[in-house]
Amino acid sequence: MNRILIIIFLLISGTSAMAQFGRTGTQQPARPTTTSSEISYLNPQEFTIGGTTVSGTQFLDKSVLITISKLTTGDKIMVPGDATSNAVKNLWAQGLFDDVKLNVAEIRGDSIFFDIVVVERPRLTRIDLLGLKKGEVTDVKAKLNDKTGKVVNENLLKTTTDIIKKHFNEKGYLYTDVSIAQRKDTAEANNMILDITVDKNKRVKIDEIVFTGNKDFKDKTLKKYLKKTKERAFYKVFGSAKFLQAKYDEDKLTLISKMHEKGYRDAEIISDSTYRSSENGVTVKINLYEGPKYYFGNITFAGNAKYPREFLETLLSIKKGEVFSEEKLTRKLSSSPNGDDISSLYLNDGYLTFNVDPVQTKIYGDTIDLEIRMYEGPQYTVNKVMVKGNDLTNDKVILREIRTKPGQKFSKELIVRSTREIAQLGNFDDTKTDPKPININPNEGTVDIEYNVVEKPSDQIELSGGFGGGRVVGTLGLTFNNFSARNLFNMSAWKPLPKGDGQKLSIRGQTNGKFYQSYSFSFSEPWLGGKKPIYFGISAFTSLQSNGLRDSDIDQQKIRLNGMTFTLGQRLKWPDDYFQANTSINLQQYKLNNYNQFIFATGTSYNFNLTQEFSRSSIDAPIFPTSGSNLKLTIQATPPYSLLNNKNYAIATDKEKYKFTEYHKWKFESQWFQRIYGKLVLKAQAQFGLLGIYNTAVGQSAFERFKLGGDGMQGFDYLQGSEIIAMRGYANNAVIPSGSNPTIAQGSGSPIFNKYVLELRHPITASQSATIFVLAFAEGGNTWNSFRDFAPFNVRRTAGFGARVFLPIFGLLGIDYGFAFDKIPGLSDNGRQPFTFSISQALNGGFN
Repeated sequence: MNRILIIIFLLISGTSAMAQFGRTGTQQPARPTTTSSEISYLNPQEFTIGGTTVSGTQFLDKSVLITISKLTTGDKIMVPGDATSNAVKNLWAQGLFDDVKLNVAEIRGDSIFFDIVVVERPRLTRIDLLGLKKGEVTDVKAKLNDKTGKVVNENLLKTTTDIIKKHFNEKGYLYTDVSIAQRKDTAEANNMILDITVDKNKRVKIDEIVFTGNKDFKDKTLKKYLKKTKERAFYKVFGSAKFLQAKYDEDKLTLISKMHEKGYRDAEIISDSTYRSSENGVTVKINLYEGPKYYFGNITFAGNAKYPREFLETLLSIKKGEVFSEEKLTRKLSSSPNGDDISSLYLNDGYLTFNVDPVQTKIYGDTIDLEIRMYEGPQYTVNKVMVKGNDLTNDKVILREIRTKPGQKFSKELIVRSTREIAQLGNFDDTKTDPKPININPNEGTVDIEYNVVEKPSDQIELSGGFGGGRVVGTLGLTFNNFSARNLFNMSAWKPLPKGDGQKLSIRGQTNGKFYQSYSFSFSEPWLGGKKPIYFGISAFTSLQSNGLRDSDIDQQKIRLNGMTFTLGQRLKWPDDYFQANTSINLQQYKLNNYNQFIFATGTSYNFNLTQEFSRSSIDAPIFPTSGSNLKLTIQATPPYSLLNNKNYAIATDKEKYKFTEYHKWKFESQWFQRIYGKLVLKAQAQFGLLGIYNTAVGQSAFERFKLGGDGMQGFDYLQGSEIIAMRGYANNAVIPSGSNPTIAQGSGSPIFNKYVLELRHPITASQSATIFVLAFAEGGNTWNSFRDFAPFNVRRTAGFGARVFLPIFGLLGIDYGFAFDKIPGLSDNGRQPFTFSISQALNGGFN
């Protein structure tokens, strides 16, 4: 019995000897603390804490550490006991230390004083990334910047590794390896530098997509629903089989949505997984539950007082027995892109608070009955219309384009139209225009509408140098799209020019010295008088091209053109209010001396004509339209001089025949824009032009002809009496009539042309600072010398691809590569020119 007691006593004594107030490292044995008064582990005593100090800290707040230890002055504790052991545990739990000790500094009677001795873990000075490209290092470091200065512990190492792997996983590198080496920072005491080596390995692609559980849906059909998650295959040259988790997650939602559209409303993904199936490939496995296929049953309406059931049924256009589709139901009730849904019907008639809720009242077998519950609410009238965000542009410029007027019934359609009209001004970021109904007052049935706009730079500068005619050509052009003529003499409004009234002022000059000079000026006011949308425009130009010799030289060759145009326009309300009619009076003078590019070489000709233009524009954005159309019919005519003056033109000289240019000119231009999938937009375009004559004895006009081919930029043809029409893949003016003299046809142009374009566009970025999109195109066009030869489908064909960059200060910059399929004999390289460049073209849906 005595032996047993001795053994127990020794075990207790040994255990007590191993206990400690302090703890060094994670595996060091405990050591008893000795003080002036021996503390017995077998006989704990009660003390009052007289104070606690902290030793060994470099960065941490000592008072915070004392608080964490919970050794509060004045507290009574048992020593040794739970309070002392918990103090050490609490500090260790912070993960901030390599060593923690709790020492008894002093005992005075029944008061005890502690000293907490700590060794802080090193802190992170910086992270050095190895094995990555410069751009990748920048991207990764941006995500790790917040780690600098933190304690280097297991948690930091793990989170750093996870962040790097996640970054590359999102880019398709699923098997990225990360290794971290720590080294001391010699410049900073107790600091560490992490050398992180990253091996991305190969980007992972999808070897196979496997579906299970599908019976009615074929694997091929389901794979089509996964738009951004594709299997790799040798024939998919342009397709991407990269596995991107974010895209895959989106595709899973799309997959189920498509199955619901087909009537399988219970369809769901039971489980899915990805596993490595090759060195850089994965297999995606998706286990589906299809469920039964459902059909629409009886559909009834409740709460409709404004419109009868029969009318709503016609608008809904869903018949009993149709495959049940929540997507179609939602589209017909509230979200049709064409605005032919039931909600739009009410919202366009003032019912701002209209709400519709389809309730499934009965499900029997594979049939679902619905009750369309409607809350019409009161009709609202617009009380006030306000604009915000326009710092430069005057309120009136925006308000006159807004279709929602005070006193009118609220209309969603008019708000959408107003947003479009604001975008057409070109002074605001159309992606950020935000109309909001505010101050909704159901008692009075009124609502205010606030249009929030964000202004963008709209002035443009054209500064370029090119090579033409064997010489360098310089161009300087300035366009101010938000000019204010009324403040022209108000110097306080010059910032740097008077702005804010929505007028347009353009000045352009082009020269290569004495051989070629061209200057133009134009001004336009879209609201003449400020009260009605009456367009007024004035433009003038002068242009000179010569061989550089003086007027006194007998061999001098030159052409000078002078002209002025006045235009008045009016918005029309018929056939609809997208139409506009513009009438222009044009006066031009042509002075030629030994210039052989036209029908006559020497003399003066005058071109006085009246132009009537009818146009319709319903595109939704000026720079990158995604819907809508542009239509334009132009009729231009001079007086029929030869039919009025009784002169015999059969014997008239060229100088007499062409002194007063006569012709009638017809042009039709059209564009359609349609979003076909996602952000992919189809542009279709057709153009036709005919230059007619009054008198066969006079013949075709020497001017106003069409030159087809190239980039469409004016260059040396700038305002030289010809219309320049772009056609990519061919050189400038290269598309000439078959069998014609290349030299004459290229110089003078042709009286008839047509052109067709199909273009697929996809945006890369669309922001206030820049809009960039890529495109692929197919074009066909041709020219003819007479209408009897005209064959609209006998065209020269091209195809290619290109890109457009819109910068507010420079306008639209373009580059295209086109391959011409049809040769044009007699011209250098058969008229072909693969690359074309353009600047400041085709804004507002232009027809080039």
